[in-house]
Amino acid sequence: MNKKDDKTGNKDSHYARLRRAHRDAKFGGPPPKSKRPAIPPGDGPPDGMVHIYGLHTVRAALDNPSRSIARMMVTRNALQRLEIDDETALPFEVEIVEPKAIDKVLGSDAVHQGVLIESRPLTPKPLHSLGDAKLVLVLDQVTDPHNVGAILRSAVAFGAGALITTSRHSPSESGVLAKSASGALEHIDHIEVRNLAEALQTLAKSGFQTIGLDSEGPDVLEKSFTGDRIALVLGAEGKGLRQKTRETVDTLARLDMPGVIKSLNVSNAAAISLYAAGGHLATR
Repeated sequence: MNKKDDKTGNKDSHYARLRRAHRDAKFGGPPPKSKRPAIPPGDGPPDGMVHIYGLHTVRAALDNPSRSIARMMVTRNALQRLEIDDETALPFEVEIVEPKAIDKVLGSDAVHQGVLIESRPLTPKPLHSLGDAKLVLVLDQVTDPHNVGAILRSAVAFGAGALITTSRHSPSESGVLAKSASGALEHIDHIEVRNLAEALQTLAKSGFQTIGLDSEGPDVLEKSFTGDRIALVLGAEGKGLRQKTRETVDTLARLDMPGVIKSLNVSNAAAISLYAAGGHLATR
């Protein structure tokens, strides 16, 4: 092609783009691209097992000696990102797959990043295993696994010693919860209790100041801290703390929010409360 032809071709291409832009503006934009049909999740893990997925989540699980893993599905790319040089040295079955194979197990909406492990869930611990923790988080029937996962992540980030939940009306370990926690599930004790009011009383006898978060609490949280050990108690969004819980905690406190909106997602409230409690404990 000579220079004249090249210039003409460029000019034609330029005018073609202008025509397309005019047409799109006139008729409401280009035709939408067809989306791939979503792949539904498979049948789920075998009984007594959970599927854990995502790079940070799986890497933390692999590094946890308490985690019992049965098998792994992983892409070559994810294997490199997990820094696994020899998958044959792992003490469980490893299957090298394409991403679509994991989609068929988890569904195409799961952000698995090319890796899935099948594992036994971690065993919750009893309250007496708490040890010398200075800061713990207590959830009063918070049921959403995304929220609990995000709370776990904040709890680990701010140095909480344990997350305490009830044996009923709390989500069990799952891939969704673990992915939301981004590896934090492996770094904090999960304590499960049957009776939350009795557990709060036990915490109080162990020297914990138990503080229930309530948007209508009489005191601002930052001014409520008095103890050397703190248990922050948060309820489910909407209904908040149960009446028995409200009657059992030492103090009801609110977050100081000068804006128009006076409530937060429970995971956000947990993060702010943990930060405030950690600041108090650092001065003790």
